[in-house]
Amino acid sequence: MSSIDFYDYMSYTNMDTGYDVSALMGGASNSCGNLLSDYASIKNGSYGRMMKAYCAKREKEMKSVSGDTAQKLTLMRSGADSLKKSADALGNSSLWEKKKITKKNEETGEETETEDYDWEAITRAVKSFVEDYNSVVEQAGNSDTKNVLRNAVWMTGMTEKTEKLLSRVGISIGKGNKLELDEDALKKANVSELKSLFTGHGSFADKVSQKAGAISRAASSAAAAAKTKTTYTRNGNYSDTLSKLYSGAVDQKVGEKKEEKNRNKDSDILKKALEAKEDKKKEIL
Repeated sequence: MSSIDFYDYMSYTNMDTGYDVSALMGGASNSCGNLLSDYASIKNGSYGRMMKAYCAKREKEMKSVSGDTAQKLTLMRSGADSLKKSADALGNSSLWEKKKITKKNEETGEETETEDYDWEAITRAVKSFVEDYNSVVEQAGNSDTKNVLRNAVWMTGMTEKTEKLLSRVGISIGKGNKLELDEDALKKANVSELKSLFTGHGSFADKVSQKAGAISRAASSAAAAAKTKTTYTRNGNYSDTLSKLYSGAVDQKVGEKKEEKNRNKDSDILKKALEAKEDKKKEIL
């Protein structure tokens, strides 16, 4: 069988109560022979194979749009969320406040208290940001999801435009658009330049945070689509919106209801077919 009108099938689908196979009967519902033939197609599995073939075709078409698996996309979302978190952390005002810091002279062992920026905390925050940024760049570079790639390209392009200022605080752009951090240069950087890069609306860190959020949403949406590939519109097209309406628990319950409903319908179809056949025999006699 070369084609199937999936609309006919979906017209009789009910996610809560199972499905009505009356569409299979066509216009010959009064024909005993057709009833038995329709029942046989269900019983021998030909109807199921037909539907599986159609769904496999739809799945293949979807993969041609995005070859990323749900697991891969979930990891991308997690990576993007981490980048957004580390970018936002750089904008925390407390990170850029001077604090009382105790310093120890390694030669004499004498300790002195001074007021300075907590360069260890700043370095940790910037290092975390750089690592998360590189992780997202690598994951996006291996992605086949258009919206993930588009936002990642915008992010790396924006980073290139900021390259000069980044280099002045010990951050350079290396191979594969990844960032490289020179911790010693960072600790010697001008604090005002660091603040202009990492704090406030429209700063480098703020823009990266926004794109990280966009990448996360794109990956999340694509992952939801990849997880629920059998949700279709009335025309047989995949619908991500419909997919989000059902959780795994609901799907399982619906599946159980369908299985029970289908067994009952199979029995009813056979019973009606036999009754029709018996009535026809009585008419002939």
